[in-house]
Amino acid sequence: MSKTGVTGFKRIVNAGKYSLQGLKAAWVNEAAFRQELVLTLIMTVIAVCIPAVDVVSRLLLILMPWLVMVVEILNSAIEAVVDRMGDEWNELSGRAKDLGSAAVFIMLWLTAVVWVVILVKAYI
Repeated sequence: MSKTGVTGFKRIVNAGKYSLQGLKAAWVNEAAFRQELVLTLIMTVIAVCIPAVDVVSRLLLILMPWLVMVVEILNSAIEAVVDRMGDEWNELSGRAKDLGSAAVFIMLWLTAVVWVVILVKAYI
């Protein structure tokens, strides 16, 4: 891939276009992305509607699921690159995929912990 040399506003427009292509690819090709996005949207609505939390807590409730989405997209990117390299088993390829999956797992757990702590504090 060669660089186009595009600069200025055109580069920003192109970057936005590529980002939208990435989101579309994630939606079309990644079941985990679709499931997590639906859950993220539901959690965002719930976080906005919870009356008993302060602004910072509400921000955390909204932010955490969206960070899961970021990590899931990065994991999907790692998997796509590894899969492009070939179908044969390779220890490093397996490790790369496992590490990406572990990152999503940790982010999911962090999100759950933040939600539980904030909701317990707000309602108990």
